[in-house]
Amino acid sequence: MTAGPATAERFTPRLALYFAIITLIWGSTWLVIKTQLGVVPPSWSVAWRFLLGGSVMLVVCLAARRSLRIGWRGHGFAVVAAVMQFTLNFNLVYRAEQYLPSGLVALSFALLLVPNAILSALFLGQRTSLRFAIGGLIGLVGVGMMVARDLMMPGVDSATILLGLALAFGGVLSASVANVMQASPLGRSLPIEGGLAWSMAYGGLFNVIVAWVLAGPPVIDLSPAYLGGLVYLGIVASAVAFSLYYAIIRGLGAGKAAYNGVVVPVVAMALSTAFEAYIWTPLALAGGALAMIGLVVALRSRG
Repeated sequence: MTAGPATAERFTPRLALYFAIITLIWGSTWLVIKTQLGVVPPSWSVAWRFLLGGSVMLVVCLAARRSLRIGWRGHGFAVVAAVMQFTLNFNLVYRAEQYLPSGLVALSFALLLVPNAILSALFLGQRTSLRFAIGGLIGLVGVGMMVARDLMMPGVDSATILLGLALAFGGVLSASVANVMQASPLGRSLPIEGGLAWSMAYGGLFNVIVAWVLAGPPVIDLSPAYLGGLVYLGIVASAVAFSLYYAIIRGLGAGKAAYNGVVVPVVAMALSTAFEAYIWTPLALAGGALAMIGLVVALRSRG
């Protein structure tokens, strides 16, 4: 990840549409992931998700005649991205959801802004403007206000919360490495669909190995809720959403693309209101408004 500063586009209508779509999709995944926990060990749920997502991406590339030729350097890149994005990240996230409410796990990914901006500056020469930093800080404060009540509730097991947060933050760091790789010169040179297809397929295979080592032979739940959630997570939230997200990273840079992590908890909390009877406090409403203000400030910055 060298070769000087990478260029970034303005926040065009096309990228804005992609941003809105992935925010809505990933805002819903925190609820759906809950359907994948219980009968099936987390590692096998992750493995099934990316075996499905990778297979769909490969079929789509073949059917649409998208190039799958990425060369030996491209395959090496896809392997590393698979380990960081689709193996470490998601194994840690699924386990974090065993210890934390889905909203708190979503909150942790708002912090993706920080390592993405730092790693982009160190390895890609992309500077972060003061306006972007201010917008990011406003957004993080807003998201923190949204979940403050959950952290301060009486009877909360602090050790469990800390373990869940440690797992979630580990996922954030591994995802950040993969994000910045996509914004690198080598990442930008690879076809989005073909590169993602190989990376997701490698991720599925690596997850099978991890699952077999950690949880034993394959386990699957044939209930409609599990299978429906698996299809949504594997195809919509993985194959579709990551294709759009990688396009945003290449267009705006990893720092601005990570701002979806600030907006996703707002969507997650809104869905929680509908499906989990989440009650909005004045503090949470103010936090949601701040997160939106921070989004506008950050994405209108030049760096």
